[in-house]
Amino acid sequence: MAGRAIGQSERAGGAIGQSGRAGRAVDRSGMAGRAIGQSERAGRVVDRSGMAGRAIGQSERAGGAIGKSDWPAPTSMEDHSVCSTPVPAGNKASLRETSHEGHVPSAEVLEAIENVILDVLKSLAQNKAPVLTLARRSDWRNIEFKDSVGLQMIPHYTTKQIRSDCPRSAPKFALMLKILSMIYKMVQSNTYATKRDIYYSDTLLFGSQSVVDNIINDISCMLRIPRRSLHVLSTTRGFVAGNLSYTEEDGTKVNCTCSTTAVTVPSNVQGIKNLISHAKFMLIVEKDATFQRLLDDDFCNKLSPCIMITGRGIPDLNTRLLVRKLWDSFQIPIFTLMDADPHGVEIMCIYKYGSVSMSFEAHHLTVPSIRWLGLLPSDLQRLNIHKDALIPFTKQDQKKLASIQKRPYIACQPTWKKELEIMAASKLKAEIQVLTSLSSDYLSRVYLPNKLQFGGWV
Repeated sequence: MAGRAIGQSERAGGAIGQSGRAGRAVDRSGMAGRAIGQSERAGRVVDRSGMAGRAIGQSERAGGAIGKSDWPAPTSMEDHSVCSTPVPAGNKASLRETSHEGHVPSAEVLEAIENVILDVLKSLAQNKAPVLTLARRSDWRNIEFKDSVGLQMIPHYTTKQIRSDCPRSAPKFALMLKILSMIYKMVQSNTYATKRDIYYSDTLLFGSQSVVDNIINDISCMLRIPRRSLHVLSTTRGFVAGNLSYTEEDGTKVNCTCSTTAVTVPSNVQGIKNLISHAKFMLIVEKDATFQRLLDDDFCNKLSPCIMITGRGIPDLNTRLLVRKLWDSFQIPIFTLMDADPHGVEIMCIYKYGSVSMSFEAHHLTVPSIRWLGLLPSDLQRLNIHKDALIPFTKQDQKKLASIQKRPYIACQPTWKKELEIMAASKLKAEIQVLTSLSSDYLSRVYLPNKLQFGGWV
């Protein structure tokens, strides 16, 4: 029935160029025109029967008209390109249920995209300006803290509208349709692309990588479908090493037990299987330099078998997915080794409780059982680290720490709260490398063994 309905909206294709309100307003955006103008190919993809393809394909004529004026590409991560219209409480959406692994069958993904396009065509057929409704992902009012999950989006969240008749949001509206058409084709043909691939398919159109990243997350949230089920992969930056072996989706066997070489976190964590480990614990290391030093010191084998992971700073999606998958598979203690500064605490909180912008996927990304092993602000006092080796806070550090202290999960962590108060009072921060002022191998020979043996975590 959807196919017939879309097919019958051939009228709507003409309406894209003819409709008074939508046509005149969207005509102001050159980039929107370019995106919609290029959607002839997208049109053929979006409906397997070809009927929606004919309707959307006719929008090339509209695209040419729209392209008369040049609009700059969106450059921000969030709402600067959005004409935001709050949706009344009665119209708030609910979250899609996904499996434990977060996988959505391809047929459901295709249907979800077809429903979006169908709604656009229905609006055009009724001579109305199409809109896309998105959750306010970065609004704390849409977020709740749950001890067992972390930061998650509330079931009935407030939304914003990306309107095709608003000069500020028309470019984003068109780009979302463009990327939806690319996703549809990939899912249909069972092919994959990274976010970087999508950006480089037309850098002039998208403007920046951050625009593509933000739109893909918006689409994932809008459809209630995890990004990996949309066949969009992240570029992996993380490394894993230690007592772990597994088989990748293509049958490649990976052994991480070599003490001096790290393995890149797989780009498709969902597809790995046959995980084997005798590790007693897992250690998440903030920085690559510290991670490599521990590898050189053979830390993974000296104390007891363990798994080490680093996201090399703020973790990418694949690194977070792997930490969660290892937790689900082995249920071993997980510790973090971060710099004693607000940035390190922020990174640890992302692993443990998640981020606001990705709260709609919290169940697949967070591990609330993670413990803070070091570097603790109280360790600096206990070890008598000389103040000359510490770094004064910047205004940005003070602002970041104040923000973290106000977050809902800090109230549930009195020991964390105390550590943050010590940091705030001293207005000093320290990198893990500060321990080398005690001895070159103090971290692996003394600090970590003592902490793990005597329970020096919070």
